[in-house]
Amino acid sequence: MKILFPILLAIAVLQCVTGNFIQQKASGLHQTSLALRVRGGSLNDDNVEVVDVEQLEEEVQPSADSMAKLAAETSPQKGSRAYKMAVLKTCIAVASAAVFGAGTWVVKGQKAGMEFYAGYLVEQSLSVDNLFVFLMLFDYFKVPLAYQNRCLTWGIIGAMSMRLVMILLGVAAIQKFRVVILLFAGILLASSWKLFFEEEGDEDLSDNVILKISNKMFKSVDHYDGEKFFTKVNGVRHATPLLMCLVCIELSDFVFAVDSIPAVIGVTKDPFIVYSSNMFAIMALRSLYVLVAQAVTDLPYLRPAVALVLAFVGAKMIAEFFHYELSTAISLAVVAAVLGGGIALSVVHNKAKAAAVKQMSMSSS
Repeated sequence: MKILFPILLAIAVLQCVTGNFIQQKASGLHQTSLALRVRGGSLNDDNVEVVDVEQLEEEVQPSADSMAKLAAETSPQKGSRAYKMAVLKTCIAVASAAVFGAGTWVVKGQKAGMEFYAGYLVEQSLSVDNLFVFLMLFDYFKVPLAYQNRCLTWGIIGAMSMRLVMILLGVAAIQKFRVVILLFAGILLASSWKLFFEEEGDEDLSDNVILKISNKMFKSVDHYDGEKFFTKVNGVRHATPLLMCLVCIELSDFVFAVDSIPAVIGVTKDPFIVYSSNMFAIMALRSLYVLVAQAVTDLPYLRPAVALVLAFVGAKMIAEFFHYELSTAISLAVVAAVLGGGIALSVVHNKAKAAAVKQMSMSSS
């Protein structure tokens, strides 16, 4: 049975490599479809105008007033080949996590398997806000579509390493100082309150603390040198905007990890389960990045559902501090039910909205 984990880890690596290939294909297809769409043509038109993609990217840099609009403008349209490939990659990522969870269930027992699935659901639901930051940073640094995948790949690798350290420190702190449980619970309840009651707004990244820290860390230039993170100016190495974007992504992930890691630790104290659920959720970020526009526009109740999950996990940790244990099965059921309910309500809301719009159009005509 012990041989099962190396096999499952190999599946995870294969998923990551396969996803990288698919993402590159999707990126190229997206650029082509974007060029045709902007010029008003389609693949079946005889008057399709061929345009330079790099020139086009400069012309159509997103200037949206909201993150939903920005995501919609920088993501492939539903039904396009790029969108379908992103869906395929997401399915591969989710299937890999499901297989790993099943292996954990077999090797470490039912409780460990259910903890993995609960932790994975929590971490995956929290990744939506992380993806918004990616969108904002790519827009701010005007990162060409062709270079975004490289930045995401290295960002994910860095996040995996950083989160391993944070998870080990967090679990060790709880084992030595039980009061840390209350600290983590407070962080989750505060995050839940913020999601519930603070409206999403556009952030001025020019005054962002993370960006200011990044600017102080490196001498930088304002132009790209292919996919390079560094370029030489008069023999002196300078950081390109791609590296600055990567540093901002890593620092932003550190900030988000302050929320997400306590949330998963609230489900399980097993470092292996906490890290593996984080790892599989992070590996799905690239495909979810491509689909995030649809998640935002089609699932308006996802954000409140995530807030409820954070509140539940925070309350669970407080109860645990006072020696009231909630079973893993109940935790998994609550997390799945809340997130599923948010998705279901969004679907019902969208159908009702579409019906109302149709009714209004029929009445006006």
